[in-house]
Amino acid sequence: MSLLKRMTAESLGTFWLVLGGAGSAVLAAAFPGLGIGFAGVALAFGLTVLTGAYALGHISGGHFNPAITVGLTIGRRFAAKDVIPYIVAQVVGAVIASAVLAYIASGKPGFDLVASGFAANGFGEHSPGQYSQAAAFVTEVVLSFIFLIVILGSTDKRAPAGFAPIAIGLALTLIHLISIPVTNTSVNPARSTGPALFVGGWALQQLWLFWVAPMVGAAIAGAVYPFMTEEQ
Repeated sequence: MSLLKRMTAESLGTFWLVLGGAGSAVLAAAFPGLGIGFAGVALAFGLTVLTGAYALGHISGGHFNPAITVGLTIGRRFAAKDVIPYIVAQVVGAVIASAVLAYIASGKPGFDLVASGFAANGFGEHSPGQYSQAAAFVTEVVLSFIFLIVILGSTDKRAPAGFAPIAIGLALTLIHLISIPVTNTSVNPARSTGPALFVGGWALQQLWLFWVAPMVGAAIAGAVYPFMTEEQ
């Protein structure tokens, strides 16, 4: 596939991830009497990756996440020359999804985008459970590491064929079940960037952590997995 086609798939996949995942948090999580809760939000994020990977993975690889792109590159599963174009496409998809979500959410009388938090990621007083910056950083590093290990393992040529999106989607669901109380769950810099641009203020000030920590975790996984499996 041409780079442009792959970038389009990455942008669309990230759009779906943010619209489905963050959208469930903004629109459905606390709906009176029918709210899906944070377990429902966790499942929504997992389902977006599962469905997106099956629909678009054969076009672009189905990264939908700058940290995954970087980790796969370090793990020698992805060409370094395409890293920047992929990340740009992913961020664009996340921002467009956030814009669509903001428009839909604003259709409800009295909706305050900034006051709602708009599913932005945060730490300290902006953490759902008031967790510290250090706790948030460790959480995002460790879970991003595990996420990429699952991706590398399930897409290994020695793994059962055709099941990788299921393992990846379930892993992301579990990651959200663990970390929504800590950071609202990022493990994806693009997913964090879209909502932060609309919330502004504290969300943009804290955005650095949700770029650095997932990148660090994924980079470590990209180095560790080939070592464990003796990939050349």
